[in-house]
Amino acid sequence: MTYSEPMKRSENSPNDRLKALGITLPQAPPPIANFVTHVQEGKLLFLSGQGPIEADGMQHTGKVGGNVTVEQAYAHARLTGINLLAVMRSALHDLSRVRRVVKLLGMVNAVPDFADHPAVINGCSDLFIDVFGPAGIHARSAVGHGSLPGQITVEIEAIIAID
Repeated sequence: MTYSEPMKRSENSPNDRLKALGITLPQAPPPIANFVTHVQEGKLLFLSGQGPIEADGMQHTGKVGGNVTVEQAYAHARLTGINLLAVMRSALHDLSRVRRVVKLLGMVNAVPDFADHPAVINGCSDLFIDVFGPAGIHARSAVGHGSLPGQITVEIEAIIAID
């Protein structure tokens, strides 16, 4: 099966699914430099990279495959997905306007011989599918980096189709 066309979501709204998952979205994290958190161009919403930052501002840092396990980094990618959802909500005011998640770019701060980047970024991908159903299925890249800003473990950006 290919996923080139937007798919119908089930009757539950993204907000209902977040509630069922026990997730309360934080305020959208502010940019850390001279850029904005999102840009809308037509029916596409481009989200700047977000990281694993807790609502209280604490950042998860370290090297995946070194002092951070794949399981911990998966949780960090999920948290990053929650921050991306917060940016979507801030931009759109209603997550039901998301027609489909088009693409994710996941970056992993990893030791040089680490090779399981997709398993880490699955934390965000799985969350988006849980929240948006079939409309959350997306194209994706998961790549390793020698460092990320502030030594955060993951950074993820997204392209979203909206109504």
